[in-house]
Amino acid sequence: MAGRPGVTVDPALVRVAVADVRRRISEAGGDDSVVILAVTKGFGPDAIEAALAAGCSAIGENYAQELVAKRDAAAGAEVHFIGQLQTNKVRQVAGVVQVYETVDRERLAAEIAKRDPGAGVLVQVDTSGEPGKGGCPIGELDPLVEAIRSLDLDLRGLMTVGPTDGGPEAARAGFRAVRAAADRLGLSVVSMGMSDDLEVAVQEGSTEVRVGSALFGARPVRT
Repeated sequence: MAGRPGVTVDPALVRVAVADVRRRISEAGGDDSVVILAVTKGFGPDAIEAALAAGCSAIGENYAQELVAKRDAAAGAEVHFIGQLQTNKVRQVAGVVQVYETVDRERLAAEIAKRDPGAGVLVQVDTSGEPGKGGCPIGELDPLVEAIRSLDLDLRGLMTVGPTDGGPEAARAGFRAVRAAADRLGLSVVSMGMSDDLEVAVQEGSTEVRVGSALFGARPVRT
């Protein structure tokens, strides 16, 4: 598998891995419209280049400073910010990010609208209740969506992260609730599912899976 610490990402292995993820999506009932978001956090610019060469058009990054350091390699991709984002970090990534996937409070949305007007956003919904993952409680989703729709932002959909424990099936109920909420709110994008639970996510109506280890292998340790 490509991308282990100290090893340059092999584009040929990434190409095979992307094809395998596409097969998994198909076997779960999805089609080519399901976006594979290549999560390149922790890897160098070569991972971005390999993902783009393998047919991925979008990449996901979690850390502002790391993304800025790789902005040249990311220039050919649609860049999604998928980590927790502090309001004071928005100015660092404005103009580099096209889609902010972890908007979970009005203050953050307002800062993105100020620094990066017209940017695409997804509202992150908390379906696990686990500390540190972020997300708006599903019961508070409607007023946040209404507030974002009043800002100069392109609200595209919802995003959620499955629970850490319990295996893929533990995520199913939350994924189903987020898909239902997106439909009720008239939102077309539903970003849910990662390397370990993407089949369940696709079965429950995900339009985008966020995949890192299944493409690049174990993530290098941050230094």
